[in-house]
Amino acid sequence: MTKYLITSREFYTDTPAVFRKIFHEQCVKHMPDFALYRDKSNPNYAVQAEHFVEVCAQMQGLKSFIHSDVDLARELNATGVHLTSKEFDKIEYASSLHLDVIISTHTHEEVLKAQKLGANAVTYSPVFATPGKGEPKGIEDLKELLEKVEIDVFALGGIVNEEQVNAVSATTAFGFASIRYFY
Repeated sequence: MTKYLITSREFYTDTPAVFRKIFHEQCVKHMPDFALYRDKSNPNYAVQAEHFVEVCAQMQGLKSFIHSDVDLARELNATGVHLTSKEFDKIEYASSLHLDVIISTHTHEEVLKAQKLGANAVTYSPVFATPGKGEPKGIEDLKELLEKVEIDVFALGGIVNEEQVNAVSATTAFGFASIRYFY
């Protein structure tokens, strides 16, 4: 099962040296395949993103993604960019810069749109209950979606333990993405 670690300011902090240490430790502990630097409110986002990409480069095979900022992702030589569900219009531009594109989706229609526009993968959420994210879609809905699409799908939302990881693993999902699982 492919693992996609998503950072959060609450756990990783916005202090570069502390961030590097915690992020490195979590990468060694969990060995994710993909990682996303996501800290929407950090005034020093670009500086911290540079530290993030540097740590990812030290981990063999770890693909680094920057949240929303296509130009920064290219500048830092990140693997790609992770777009929000409001940024479908950036898929073509990011792809033209040879960046991998993952986009957040919340409906079957959005996943099909991402596939049509050429995104490499999507996160589909919330699969399980997540604070403030609405009604969970559940594993059966995820299975229905996976029968309709060819794009790589990361299940996201409320994945905090092995039971949930195993439930996702029992589907044909490409992998799972989480913030809290990787603490």
